Amino acid sequence: MNPKKSYRIEASLGGISQDEGVFERHSEIMSMLATIRESIVPAKEISTSLLEEHRRDMQEALRLKAELDSIYEAIERTKREIATLRYAGAQGKEITRVTDELGAIVTGTETATNSILAAAERIDELSSNLSSRLSGGDQDISREILDNVISIFEACNFQDITGQRISKVVNAMKFVEERVHHMMDIWGGMESFKDVKTIDDPKRQGDKALLNGPALVSDTGVTSQDDIDALFN
Repeated sequence: MNPKKSYRIEASLGGISQDEGVFERHSEIMSMLATIRESIVPAKEISTSLLEEHRRDMQEALRLKAELDSIYEAIERTKREIATLRYAGAQGKEITRVTDELGAIVTGTETATNSILAAAERIDELSSNLSSRLSGGDQDISREILDNVISIFEACNFQDITGQRISKVVNAMKFVEERVHHMMDIWGGMESFKDVKTIDDPKRQGDKALLNGPALVSDTGVTSQDDIDALFN
């Protein structure tokens, strides 16, 4: 009968059984390895955790990108609107143009009202003189003229009221214009808006785009009303 073959590992274990100190050390090492093995998270769990964290980061990044895109589009639309206000239209600088037009209305109504009042005062003076020379029914007619002149004086008070209201609108428009200027300064001033595409106004195409009057006193290179009236004389 052949003797049983002894393997190297068994020989080593056999050696350990003969040396209790080595055996205790081996047990201690194996216990430590078991503890380390239990404390290590399996690779699969690590991979799943990393993937979940990466997915959350990607979702947050996509959400942030969408928010930034919305902000960028809003800024671009705002710049187009401002560029349209400053460069589009008949004369450009539409906000300034509006305030100038309203100022022209106040000046025009004031001038016309003063002319009306001056004429009414002259009529009142002449009617008073005429009334003193007349008698009977003719004098009653003269007095009626004087009463209507007073009505003209009272009606001309509209100019003061409308002037105050329009002045409030002008001040509001100037406030808006100042805010627009501040926004343009934030973006680099007028130079930064020259290449911004403006918004086309469908109401100012064709023949309508040629209707830019009436001209303001400050406008240059335009035909005055006196020149136009001279053509019909």
